[in-house]
Amino acid sequence: MLVPGPLVVAALMSDFLQGTRWLGSNPVKEGELILGEWTIRYLVAALAITPLRRTFGWNWLQRDRRTFGLAAFFYGLTHFLWYALIDIQLDGAELAKDLTKRTYIVVGFTALLVMLPLALTSTRAAIAHLKRRWVTLHRAVYAVPALGIAHWWMSVKADIGEPIVYSFVFAVLLGWRVWHARRDTSGNATAIQPRASTS
Repeated sequence: MLVPGPLVVAALMSDFLQGTRWLGSNPVKEGELILGEWTIRYLVAALAITPLRRTFGWNWLQRDRRTFGLAAFFYGLTHFLWYALIDIQLDGAELAKDLTKRTYIVVGFTALLVMLPLALTSTRAAIAHLKRRWVTLHRAVYAVPALGIAHWWMSVKADIGEPIVYSFVFAVLLGWRVWHARRDTSGNATAIQPRASTS
């Protein structure tokens, strides 16, 4: 599940220490981009589980939803740390400027902040403690791919092919949830209507 991260770190070390070009001519930016892409991929995987399970009866996928969600948070955090530690080398002034004035970084950091409480409350103990509030809190997950893809879109500028693809995938997943929620609401409303009197 976490294999891509160590591979990116190993590739960066190889590029700097041995002069290889696993990450291209700009290994710092390329590594940062790869980690961000994996964040989106794991988010999409986590959101796809419920539609796949309900549509095809693949209930065995349910046990992987939390794993995908935590993997997305791990890669989102690693993506940010890569930027802060390697890209700008912990330059406090640069970090403060980026987090207040560079829109795509503000959007990406907001996505990470939204993911933080979701990751912290992903345990069974948190679910049992929060009960219905857990469901309400975790609905915020739907905002994360939107923010992440917007961050990705703005950061790559010209090369928007993959952001477009993931935007479409996310729109389909979100659209399925809206349709399913409306269908359930309509079905429940029909079920509780009183029968017409025959007297």
